[in-house]
Order: sequence, then structure tokens, then C-alpha cells
Amino acid sequence: MVLLMFFSAGLYAVDTLHVVTHSKTTVVTNPTDGFNYYKSWGRFPSANVPVRQIIMKVRLGCPDGMRCADWDYKDHITIRRTGGKNGKSQDFEIGRMLTPYGGAFPKDWSFNWQVDVTDFSMLLRDSVEIEYNHTGWEPNKDRGWSVTIDFEIIKGTPALEPVSIHKIYDGAYRYGDKDNGIENGLKPVSFIGNEKADFARIRVVQTGHGMDRPDNCAEFCSKYREIYFDERMISKRYIWKHCGDNPLSPQAGTWVYDRANWCPGNLMNPDIYDVKVSGAKKHTVDINMQNYISSDPSADEYITAYVIQYKKPRARYDVRAEDIINPSLKDLHRRQNPSGFSPTVVIRNMGSETLRSLAIKYGTRGFKNKTYNWKGSLHSFQTDTISLPGLIDSRKGTNLFDVELSKPNGKTDQYAADNKVVSPFNSVPVHSQTMIVYLLTNNEPSQNSYRIVSSEGKVVQERKLGSLKANTLYKDTVQLSKGTYRFEVIDTAGNGLEFWANPKGGRGKLFLLNKEGAIIKDFESDFGSSLYYDFQTGSPADPVRAIKSYAVYPTRTEDKVTFDYYANFEKDVLVKIITDPGDRVVEEHSYKSIKEGVFAYDLSRLPKGRFYLKVYIDGKEEYTKRIRLKE
Repeated sequence: MVLLMFFSAGLYAVDTLHVVTHSKTTVVTNPTDGFNYYKSWGRFPSANVPVRQIIMKVRLGCPDGMRCADWDYKDHITIRRTGGKNGKSQDFEIGRMLTPYGGAFPKDWSFNWQVDVTDFSMLLRDSVEIEYNHTGWEPNKDRGWSVTIDFEIIKGTPALEPVSIHKIYDGAYRYGDKDNGIENGLKPVSFIGNEKADFARIRVVQTGHGMDRPDNCAEFCSKYREIYFDERMISKRYIWKHCGDNPLSPQAGTWVYDRANWCPGNLMNPDIYDVKVSGAKKHTVDINMQNYISSDPSADEYITAYVIQYKKPRARYDVRAEDIINPSLKDLHRRQNPSGFSPTVVIRNMGSETLRSLAIKYGTRGFKNKTYNWKGSLHSFQTDTISLPGLIDSRKGTNLFDVELSKPNGKTDQYAADNKVVSPFNSVPVHSQTMIVYLLTNNEPSQNSYRIVSSEGKVVQERKLGSLKANTLYKDTVQLSKGTYRFEVIDTAGNGLEFWANPKGGRGKLFLLNKEGAIIKDFESDFGSSLYYDFQTGSPADPVRAIKSYAVYPTRTEDKVTFDYYANFEKDVLVKIITDPGDRVVEEHSYKSIKEGVFAYDLSRLPKGRFYLKVYIDGKEEYTKRIRLKE
């Protein structure tokens, strides 16, 4: 499927093609083999069409008639064939998706990820077969994923012209086996510099999997990796990723646990290293892992790496507006939005000269633009994330925020078509100047703190780390001046006020209330590392909405669970406890015209297994939580 869009960016125009190879494809496991292939052809631009950038967008949702799948499996998106059905076999992994724990997602859930795949532009031409390989062994009759893969192809003069692409590593490399060390697989790989090439790009995707002894490698151990080019080390870093700030939260499983370079619900971004090459000269790339021996080796480092050789960059002075983090409606930026001040933009230097200065014009459409003169030192193809000063102007509802770059190093940008980026966003809520911070701490309050910060950076209210007591209700009344504020909550352990796998931590809860005691914001207790909530104060305040707060705890139990409900208005509430799988109702509880209540259910009579607690308001399912009983 090919769609053509025309986007006007100020005085410039950008042609954008969308090649959708998988459109809401229902993806399930093959429990017999542990992998299931979903192949589809896409019609990409021909080789003579200039391509500026290719962004692969991946959307997961719950399939029609099924629920979202449970496990954090490793899925591969691969080029299988190019040039038509009788064309060349390629087998190039261009994306790696780590699926989320979807067991508690509602039926209408979906999430969007994206990754830049411009480095594969030589291959994404004409007819290309794209494969989505879903791994795993969970049941496949009632659960799965709806997968959409959309290649956003921006036409235009390329900043870089590739001359060759070579695969140098591709496989699962056993780690920790004293009889077969990982370096037996990760041997140095040589290639010959192309006479037309100015530099080579080493593109690496690596994730660790398996749980051995003694370190739970490779998924849950932090080990370092070294990369050598021509026997010179160009990178040394730990293969590790913090997950408590995952934009996709909460999830049903251990989503907050840090892992070996990935998190559940994660489309991998590659590690990129640009190195100079000489024509007709042999060059060598060598990837090494930290020495490690396991008493029970089962760990694997999954590594794909490519060398793409490029001609000299087309322009000396060329900068691209890469993204707007806030304000934004993107799923990937949920934690930073909606936002009321300090807009944040990502820029990339696309030119051959080090970028040292830049003019940035920004603002909300319908309001006066602001300007900011950036200074720094940004080498070719590197990015910088810039926090811009000032408020984010808005009208109630959806707005458009523009960022436009100019004058790189005081020069005329040699490719202005990608200097501008536009971000739709929602305005922040408006509350009255008196509010109440309602915080019930858990058993581990030393991990928690909160503060309210004004747009000028002044802390107007806070509870510092170490100041909170366990299992204590704090109701802090705050009087604020008219303005814009950010409410920040930190958990230093990365497991929020509640996490099912940390029962000793207990459960806390957090609201913002108006002075009459109505909820104006209900925060999820299972929030991981942090919460950020921007708002304005003034008149008129937003009307009190029909906010409802739900909680079920503990979700792993031997007998009892508690359902905690709080709402701003009286409603009829129906609670059902349902088997998983099978959807058989084992308990049902009806409550008429209630605003709040704490209800305990004894499930000890039920057999070991998994259940769902579902809440229906006025006949509509509004909340689902999975319970693990006697497991």
C-alpha cells in the first residue's frame, strides 16, 4: 500500500510517501516452534527517486476479537527479499520490537513507536518483502497483537549518499560459556573501503536475553561492550537500560525492571558510530564483551551490525529539526506532556562542519513567536536536545506548535526543507489557585518526594526525600498565585507507590483535589520512576469532571484482594471476577449509587490460576486488572 502526502513547511515543501506493509495484521505466537512469520510486500520508490529520510513507524494494538498478549517477547522486522518475488534474498534486520506486557490493556489500547531506517535506503527500493517475526510460546487462541508497519518516506536530496552496505554481525551469541566463549562468534570482521566513500557508519542493535547463574545474564546483568575500529577502541559502554521511565506504563508484568539494553514495549534505536575510511584499504571492526563465565550458561547477546559506507556529506551547513518532545501528542513523549513551559526540541547536524551556533524560532500558532540563539559544539550527524525558555502559549483544546531552525554557524542552511517541524498538542488543564495534594505513602516512603515548581523555576511546595513517614496520609493545602506550574513526583527505586512484584512495599495513592475535595487529577500508583503534571491556575477553572479512581491490590495473592474505588459523582458499579483464559465469571458484586468504598474479596476457595477483576460503570467496562492467585 502506498499513500502520497504533501506537507507544506513554511516556504518549502516536503513530499512524503507512506508504504504500509502490515496493516492491523493479527500476530500470534507459534507455541510449537517459538516463532511465527508474517511476510508482506511493499512498493517503495525506485532507485532514481531521491530520498531524504525513511522513518519506520510500528503500531501495536489489541486484535479484533482477542485481547492483547501477555509477554515481553523479542520480535524482528526484517528485509527478506528485494526486487520482486524472484528478486534477491537479503535478510537484513531493520527493526527489533520488544513487546509489552499487555495482559491488562483495554480492548481499545494501542501505542506508536518509530525508528529512523534511512541507513537501509539502498535496499528499500522497488518491491521489498518485509517480515515481522513474532517469537514466544504463550497461548495463541485468545490473545495476540494487531501490528501496523508504516514506512514514512520523505523525498528530497539526500544529506548522505550511500555507496555500499554490509552485514558484519547477525546472530545470538552465547555469553558466559567457558567452553565456547562469546569471542568465538564475535570475531573481527574486515571490509574494504570504497573508493567513493568518505566515511563508514557502524550501526549496531544489541539486546541481552536469558537468565543464567550467578548473575541472571543476559537479561538482568549489566556488562560492558567494547567496539574497536582498526584496533582502536571507539566505544565502551554498559549494555543496560533503565525502564522506570518507560513511556508505556503501567504494564501487567515486571515492566520497571532494568534490563540488558531494552525494556518491555520498546522499538530499539541503534547505536551509531561514524568512522573515516580510505579507498581500497582494508578496515576491521571488532565487538568484544566483558569477560564473564557462568556456572549454568544460557545467556545470549542478540547482535546485528552493519557497515554502511557513505560519500562525503552533501552540505557543509545543514541542520534538521528532528523532533519536538514537548509540547506533543506522541505516545513516546507521554511522560513529558501535556506541557505548559520550557518546550524541548531535538536538532541534528546534517552538515560536514561542526555546528556551533543556530537561530531557533518557536511558538504556538496564533501567538507571537519567540527566538533563541543556541550555541554549542555538535559534530556531523549528532543530535542535541534543547530546552527552550518561556511559556507554551495555548488555547483550550488542540493547538499547533512550530519550531524553525536557521543560520547554522551564521550561514544559509543548504537544505531548508527539513528546518521546520510542527507538533500538535493539547493545552494544560486549568485549576483553581487553592488545591490539595493528597498523598498516602506506602511502606517505603524514603524513596518518594514531590514538589510543585513554577514556570520560573521556583519551588513553591515540596516534601523532600526522607521527610515522609510510612503508611501516612498527607493532605497538603497549597495556595498558588496565578500562573503555570509543574507537579513532580520521584521514586528513587523506580517502582512507584505500588508494584505487584514488590508486595513488601505496600500501596500508596496520590490525587490532586480542589478545595471542596473533588479529584482534579488521579495518578496511577504503579508509575515507575517519576510523574510530571503541568497545569495552570486561574479563573475560570476547568469544571469538575466525572473522574473515577480504581485500584486492586495485591494483584498476586494467596487468598484476599481489595478493590479501592473513589469517584467525584455517584454511579452504579458492577465488579466481576473472571477466569483467564475462558472469561467465566466466578464472582459478581453490584454497588448502587456509590462515590467511594474499599471492598475485600476472599478468593481462597478458587483454584490456582489467573483472573481478571473488571469494573463496569453504568453497564460499560471501564477498568481491568489481572490477579495471580496462588501462583
